Parts: sequence; C-alpha cells; structure tokens
Amino acid sequence: MKLAVIGTGYVGLVAGACLAETGHDVYCVDNDQSKIEMLNQGIIPIYEPGLKEIVDKSVNARRLSFTTDFAKAVQFADVIFIAVGTPSDEDGSADLQHVLAVAQQIGKFMNGYKVIVDKSTVPVGTADLVRKEISKFTSYPFDVVSNPEFLKEGAAVEDFLRPDRVVIGADSEQAKEIMQDLYAPFVRQGHPVITMDVKSAEITKYAANAFLATKISFINEMANFCEKVGGDITKVRLGIGSDKRIGTAFLFPGVGYGGSCFPKDVRALIKTASDIDVPLQVVSAAQKVNLEQRYRFLQKIYSLYSEELSGKQFGLWGLSFKPRTDDMREAPSLTIMEELVKRGAKILAYDPAAMNEAKRRLSKVSWGNSVTLVQDQYDVLNQSDALIIVTEWNDFRDPDFEKIKSRLKSPQTIIDGRNLWDLSKVGKYGFRYLSIGRKNLL
Repeated sequence: MKLAVIGTGYVGLVAGACLAETGHDVYCVDNDQSKIEMLNQGIIPIYEPGLKEIVDKSVNARRLSFTTDFAKAVQFADVIFIAVGTPSDEDGSADLQHVLAVAQQIGKFMNGYKVIVDKSTVPVGTADLVRKEISKFTSYPFDVVSNPEFLKEGAAVEDFLRPDRVVIGADSEQAKEIMQDLYAPFVRQGHPVITMDVKSAEITKYAANAFLATKISFINEMANFCEKVGGDITKVRLGIGSDKRIGTAFLFPGVGYGGSCFPKDVRALIKTASDIDVPLQVVSAAQKVNLEQRYRFLQKIYSLYSEELSGKQFGLWGLSFKPRTDDMREAPSLTIMEELVKRGAKILAYDPAAMNEAKRRLSKVSWGNSVTLVQDQYDVLNQSDALIIVTEWNDFRDPDFEKIKSRLKSPQTIIDGRNLWDLSKVGKYGFRYLSIGRKNLL
C-alpha cells in the first residue's frame, strides 16, 4: 500500500517506520527542512529504542523516504496519516491549527480517493472539522478515519509492531476495510482490531489516558496517606494490584506524571467536557493531585534544609519525564529544579539520554545557569548535600552505594522520588533516606 505520514515527531516517525517495516511504501513529510535533512542523513532526532534500526532498514530497502514535498506525498499515497502536534492552548483545549492546516494542504493536492487518518490525539469532533476543511479545496471523494495511537515513549516501536489493540473509527465500509487490511500484519497473534464510529474512537484515546493518569494520582494519594499513618505503599500496591480487576500497571507512587500525553490530554478532555457542561470530577481531581505531587516532594527537601537553600547543592538523577526517552515535556524534574534554584540552591544533574534536551531547555530559562549538567552519574554527588532521584532509569537501580556515601556531604542524604531501593538495603549503609509513602530513615 502507498502511504504518507504528515509529521515526523514521536508518533509520525514511529508510525512511518513501522508501517514501512511491514512492506508498505511510505513518505514521511515535515515542513521542518532541517529535520528532514537530518533524517535523510540517517540521524534520528528523538531517542527511542529500536527506532534507528528499522528506519535504516526501510530506507535501505527504499520503502521509506523523507521529504518536505507535501504535494508529491499526498498524490502518491492511498492513505494519509495526520500526525502533527496538538499542544495545549491557553485555556487547556487542544490546539488544532496544525491539524487543520494539514487538512487544507491535503485538499489542495488531492488527485483521487484517499483515506485521511487522524493519528494525532484530537478531541471528539475533529474528524468533522478535518472533513469540512478538506472539502473546501477538493471535489474528489475521501473518508476521514480516527486511528488513535497508544504508544508508550521508550517502548513505542514495540507497541506499534505488537499492539494490545488497534482502534479504528470509520463511518464507511470502504475505509474500514482498507484500515483493517493495513493493520492485519500487526495483529497476527490475535490482538483485536476494534472498529467503531469515528467519535467513539476519538473519545477512546482521551478516556484511556485519563484513566491511566487517574491510576497514577490514586496511588500517589494512597502513598501520602501511608506516610501519615505509618503504612508502606509498596506493600499496599502489591496487596491491591494482585486483584485482577485492578492490576499493578501504573500503580507506582512517585513525583507525578509528565510528558507529552497525559498532562495535555487530561487538560483537553476536561476543557471539552466543561464546554458542554459535563464536568469530569474524577479526572479533574486526578489532575489536581498530580500537580500537587511534585510540590509535596519538594516539601520533603524543605523539611530537612528549610525553604531557604542558599549555599546548598543537590545532585539530581533523572531529567526525562520517564525512563527510555529523552523527552522532558512537562517533566517533574523541571519543576523541582526551578523551585530549588529559586530558593538559592545549585544543582548538578545527570540523565542517561536527556542531556542534550536538558541543555537546550536550560539555555532558555532564567534559572538555567544554576544547573550544571555532568557526564557521569556519580559526579553529581561531588560536594552535594543530598542526592535527589526523579526518574527511575535502570542505570540507577543497583548503584555503588559506597561511592555514593563517600562523595556526599555528611549527613549522607538521599531523597528518592521513585522508591528505587528497599529500606533495609539503604539502611545498611546508614543513609538519611526519604522516599514516597514509606517511613523515613533519619
């Protein structure tokens, strides 16, 4: 099948590469000339395990191409995926200007029947807007399909090639059959292709992310409760997660969720519901808890050193919003660093993948000069008053505790936002250790 994917961000690039991997001919299109040049030179602009290998393979097989030529790609393709950004607008709603601009371009260059696929995360009713926009510029027949993505950053390639499910929202049999044929190679092991109407598919994406965000906020509330009454959230998590109706996934307490999806999608869903006078009370509460969680974590630091931190230095492990990605969009690390710097602290920081992204972001903020990025995880400890853990990279799970102890100032202190280590293990080394939803070792 001949395909075009408009947008080469996380979703577009992964989708294009994975679709080419199964034998389709794919044009990936972007209006960012520098990004297309990088891709044509074999440089992948994002960190995503396994992505470069399948991109290189498909490029070498001449199934995958990168271009800024919108007209060429549209006229080439039978199916066109829209995978551009939908950032939050000032009022929390999803900004659809890029999606609708792409729809206009598709309409202008149409040369026959096409299936237009909304792959970007968009609010309910967007397919109608896309259909209306395309119709302004063409008389050719076309169908608009909703095909939401459910990719986890850090495992996006695996998620696309072996999905739990594929959701297709289509209002025509022809479009439905084309999409089912397109995804058939990805569901050979029996995972379902779920077909439904377009609006239900649009809602499904937001509902899924809102539910997962709520699970995270719920376990964080339980962790806060455990701290007050003397419980241990790691034991509570196992106790409730063993119930098949609940499960252990997304029940890890910490400093709250971040990234490009959950914060943005929760805001957009709340805004859409508010606009039609259907307030989402549970989802709104989950959002509130999440925003508060990183500030609760900061209070742990203040409880040891006060809110005046002049002369203090902290080592920080983890800058990306989650492991196995360099994405720092709405990362808790940014809030934590900013608040500490505002109170006079200096920070040494390290991340296995996000150092370049951190350098770029820190150069754009007034407080960035108070953060020093180091190339070795143990170098953040030099003359630091405490080690702060923000992201649960595997690199941090089994460290050299003797090295940590020898480099930190006394009393050697660790403030762990991800509960990486057993209390008994850390206690053997005599650390002052604060974590989430467990007793403090002081």
